[in-house]
Amino acid sequence: MYKVLIVLHDGDDYIRMNKVFVENMPVAGQYIIHTDGLPYYVEEVTTFVGYVSSKGATTILVVHPAPEDAPVNKLYGIDVERDMDDSNN
Repeated sequence: MYKVLIVLHDGDDYIRMNKVFVENMPVAGQYIIHTDGLPYYVEEVTTFVGYVSSKGATTILVVHPAPEDAPVNKLYGIDVERDMDDSNN
């Protein structure tokens, strides 16, 4: 698990959103679904080499909201909690 800091790029502003754990490190150009349930496009991934902290993140993900017409907004009828969570078999 990786702890990452999500930063929203909105116009000229960069807004700190929150820290989250991810199983696989996202890459620039990828879409992610954030904890708010909305899809975001990953603009940049910045990793601090040699930085170790038990409380902090070691990577910053710069994201912006996915365009409204992007296919990722539809999720193809998938209910994330029902269809992807193994505890709800």
